[in-house]
Amino acid sequence: MARSVCVLGLGLMGRPMARRLIAKGFDVRGWNRSRLPEDLVAGIPLCQDLQGAAAAEVSLFMLEDSSATDAVLDRLEPYLRPPHLVLDMGSSDPARSRVHAARLAARGIGWVDAPVSGGPESASDGTLAVMAGGTEADVNRARPLLEAVGGDIAHVGPPGAGHTIKVINQIIVGLAIEAVAEALTLAEKCGLDPCAVQQALRGGFADSRVLQIHGTRMVNRAYTPGGKARTHLKDLRLALSLASSVGARLPHLESVAARFQTLVDQGGGDLDHSALHRLLWQEAPE
Repeated sequence: MARSVCVLGLGLMGRPMARRLIAKGFDVRGWNRSRLPEDLVAGIPLCQDLQGAAAAEVSLFMLEDSSATDAVLDRLEPYLRPPHLVLDMGSSDPARSRVHAARLAARGIGWVDAPVSGGPESASDGTLAVMAGGTEADVNRARPLLEAVGGDIAHVGPPGAGHTIKVINQIIVGLAIEAVAEALTLAEKCGLDPCAVQQALRGGFADSRVLQIHGTRMVNRAYTPGGKARTHLKDLRLALSLASSVGARLPHLESVAARFQTLVDQGGGDLDHSALHRLLWQEAPE
């Protein structure tokens, strides 16, 4: 079982995941493309370069997008030796994941795409949903790491399948955020207490983590990011591309992607994705 891991990408998700792995007894190092303030990475031993990062048994990527994954992997790959395992837990293009997996497999290096859902809170307490794509052997090698950060580990298919499921996940989350934003806006416009609405719907068919967690952010107008709007827009663009490639017309996906684009265009890209709610109030007639 692999016990040493380097977490590459110490952002909103990478930091709590690294700390969770440390708490679970793994030998953890971290690496980030840019220098971070010391208080943000406190308690996470850092590698000075990618050659040092490659010394771990597993490279865990938690990077912003496919381009970042491509760039870091290109620099890291010359230092990798069998039986190293690359574990991409960010959200990336499934087609590019399949290319990476095939190239690495030819060198005896494993690949698992295992993106997550649940946000920084779930990363901290080890309850992320994890969707893993890869060979059975590679997923089994990664499983102890995945179980340390996730409460639900699903092996969903070959390389690329994990990232495909994450794209599907982000469609559901994006549409749910828009639905909750519209419902709570209507409640407030009708003079209702939105907190009472959340409580009244708890346990029914309309209830969800989006209603309870993102709904609270909407009620409080508190859009400090757990998941950034521009990151969600990137995932929805992947979904649009995937839908186009298989001839699927998804009108609500098109609509919510356009609204995320508006939010980003208005300077809200670094806000939490629940800030879709803010658009409804900005667009309200006088």
